[in-house]
Amino acid sequence: MNTDLGHLPQTQGKTLPDSWDCKGRPSERSRSGGWASAAMILGVEACERLTTLGIAVNLVTYLTGTMHLGNATSANTVTNFLGTSFMLCLLGGFVADTFLGRYLTIAIFATIQAAGVTILTISTIIPSLRPPKCTPGAASCIPASGMQLTVLYIALYLTALGTGGLKSSNSGFGSDQFDETDPEERSRMTNFFNWFFFFISFGSLAAVTVLVFVQDNVGRQWGYGICAFAIVFGLVVFLSGTKRYRFKKLVGSPLTQIATVVVAAWNNRKLEMPSDTSFLYNVDDIAEGKKKQKMKLPHSNQFCCLDKGAIIRPELAPNKINKWNLVTLTDVEEVKMLIRMLPIWATTIMFWCVHAQMATFSVSQSETMDRHIGKSFQIPPAAMTGFFVGSTLVTVLIYDRAIAPIARKFLKNPQGLTPLQRVGVGLVLSVLGMVAAALCEIKRLNVARLHGLTNNPRAEIPIKVFWLMPQFIIVGAGEAFTYIGQLDFFLRECPKGMKTMSTGLFLSTLAIGFFFSSLLVSIVHTVTGEKNPWLADNLNQGKLYDFYWLLAILSALNMVIFLVCAKWYVYKEKRLADQGIELEESHDVVCH
Repeated sequence: MNTDLGHLPQTQGKTLPDSWDCKGRPSERSRSGGWASAAMILGVEACERLTTLGIAVNLVTYLTGTMHLGNATSANTVTNFLGTSFMLCLLGGFVADTFLGRYLTIAIFATIQAAGVTILTISTIIPSLRPPKCTPGAASCIPASGMQLTVLYIALYLTALGTGGLKSSNSGFGSDQFDETDPEERSRMTNFFNWFFFFISFGSLAAVTVLVFVQDNVGRQWGYGICAFAIVFGLVVFLSGTKRYRFKKLVGSPLTQIATVVVAAWNNRKLEMPSDTSFLYNVDDIAEGKKKQKMKLPHSNQFCCLDKGAIIRPELAPNKINKWNLVTLTDVEEVKMLIRMLPIWATTIMFWCVHAQMATFSVSQSETMDRHIGKSFQIPPAAMTGFFVGSTLVTVLIYDRAIAPIARKFLKNPQGLTPLQRVGVGLVLSVLGMVAAALCEIKRLNVARLHGLTNNPRAEIPIKVFWLMPQFIIVGAGEAFTYIGQLDFFLRECPKGMKTMSTGLFLSTLAIGFFFSSLLVSIVHTVTGEKNPWLADNLNQGKLYDFYWLLAILSALNMVIFLVCAKWYVYKEKRLADQGIELEESHDVVCH
């Protein structure tokens, strides 16, 4: 990851044809972009990750311990917060591509996030915004009032909105600072994504270690105050680079193309398909003397109902033809590409439902266990997620140095495991992680019963918290395979002009996984009732292990369906090669 900050290409004084400065003038290569600009964007990304994860990983203990909410309600609040953050990436990407551009989107949504975290910090300082502390010996505590919860939810969802806007544009704007037509700058753009992942990981580790310790031992107001300061500082650093940034023109949202194909096909649904597909409307997008913008794609026989959008209607006057009643065959085929990816998309959602348990019930488990190291130091409950983050990073390193070379040798695949193979490994690990979690919970409850502590939800059970390590490590390793495999799959298989849309589709699997976790918790909590609950407010009287077994079974069934879908799927490169078309290499933007 050599940044080579001091070296510039030997093109001093030259301007770039597709980039402009903040005043709308063509960017000068020597005075704009490069690592000086990218470093400021990396800074705001690290601050965003520190802020969002610093709130999320320890939020369940705040909701149960300070706001006096039940375990099921607290878990759902956390997963809904995370799910909304990722789902709003789609909104942020649409706004950036269609209206504001990436720079303004980052600036505006970072401000929104700062406002949300500031409100959250204030809510921890003003006593009237929190319920009174529990009375020692009391059977139950007074839960937060409607007004107190309203302030909390406003703070959380403003933060989620800001996170969605930032995530949708940060990596894309960072890659805009490098010229793809220059070999040196293209190489630096690759290094930029390496550093991007590093800063995400650095922010995550700081959040689950330093911030969690501050929140639990110094005070929530200090922990959340650091988050607010961090995002404001990141915003100031980002804005300070305005004069050096390279800006790109708005390209429009791929959602518009999808909508026009569907609407045109619907409008033409009663027309008969021509016997020869060459009669379908298509244009040669390679104009003489101009750069190729879109690769023409051959007709495929799947989802033929969409082909009707490319039928030329003779009765329409030329001035009546528009993109809502006539689209090109290539536009149709690009939408078909996205549709082919949907079964893979659907079968990866379950992994993120399992992932959600690491920030909710697993943290609740750790809160009841012996977290002492020596006589004086006590590990904060949420700090156990540090093993999760560490496992992800170590797995990435092991894959790169050991697994990939072996896979290249035996599978005869230059990239090691294919994207779908990596996702498949991650799904297997998610099943194993839930099995480990269920076994650990059975062990924890047996110790609680042995020492007569089942009736005291705040008692410290004499079992070391490190019994939870297997579930954190296994699911963390699964994330390394699943996340990178999904990202590679969605970027590689989507049409060239839909990279942002496809990455948003990938991030939506995280969002829906978290939302599905909330739904599953609500269903289980309702079905099992109050007398014999699986998800009791006092975990020592519940059957959390049965919930983990349920997740293990659902994950195993989902894995079988995934394997069927993966076997059915044909990679774009092979599909086009079979039709005699060479797939051009693309260096489009990705979003993490």
